Amino acid sequence: MKLNRRNLLIATSMGTWLCAGAALAQTQELRVGLIPSEDAQAMIRASQQVMDQLAAKTGMKVTPFVATDYNGVIEAMRAGRLDIAYLGPFSYALASDVAGAEAFAVAVTRKTGKSSYHSMVIARKDKGPHSVAQLKGRTFAFVDPSSTSGHLFPKAGLAAEGFDTDKGFSRVIFSGSHDASIMAVANHKVDAAAVADRIFDSAVSKGLVKADDFQVLWRSQPIPESPMAWRKTLDSATKQKVAAAMADIKGLPWGDQGMLDGFAPTNDQAYDVVRQTAKILKLDLGKMK
Repeated sequence: MKLNRRNLLIATSMGTWLCAGAALAQTQELRVGLIPSEDAQAMIRASQQVMDQLAAKTGMKVTPFVATDYNGVIEAMRAGRLDIAYLGPFSYALASDVAGAEAFAVAVTRKTGKSSYHSMVIARKDKGPHSVAQLKGRTFAFVDPSSTSGHLFPKAGLAAEGFDTDKGFSRVIFSGSHDASIMAVANHKVDAAAVADRIFDSAVSKGLVKADDFQVLWRSQPIPESPMAWRKTLDSATKQKVAAAMADIKGLPWGDQGMLDGFAPTNDQAYDVVRQTAKILKLDLGKMK
């Protein structure tokens, strides 16, 4: 094309239009899913300061969403109703398999300086059981079928110690949250439960329970911390903006994990240990959504 004044004006106009189109393609509202480790309103309150900072640093409207269970967050992402989500390690493995989720960041807290935690099985000291073997015939609470520390790891861990979690308990419930499982043991609703150590510590620090009333029957190997994941289809400009903003969010409380020291980069491969544990239990991730 001959570059005369008329064609130059057309080319300039097209470039302006394309740039405007690219800007419009970027996400204007960031919809953030949160797993229900406690009740929905408590989750939103506990994460509000981080959500506010994320909005301020990205210049985007940030809308938090808490489903009634882990699967609700996964399904919302699969349907394209969420842009990023805070997921448990196992619920992330599920979401990566069925909802196109991709881990990109993990919280680092000042309390531990680590990005891992543990699952543990707790019981009351006064009532027992006092060992894994004594769980036989007792009532037990898992958190959610998609919970890493509240189901997947303790189920595999107890099996490794020779305890059959499918037949060994007299009754099994899924409480829906770690807090609910802790209180179920505290109030004699079940004999024992599987929970995350940091959520138990948080319940103690809040005065909900007394640590001296409980004993730990089993404790897991380190589990990679719950990741933030985005939809793979989220535009690259928004991804860069969100990742940079989250790395810079420090000195704010983040749920039960304590004070944030930023979100460190992570990737999908960090959660292979979770997939391997699922394989040991012969779980088909694609059928568990």
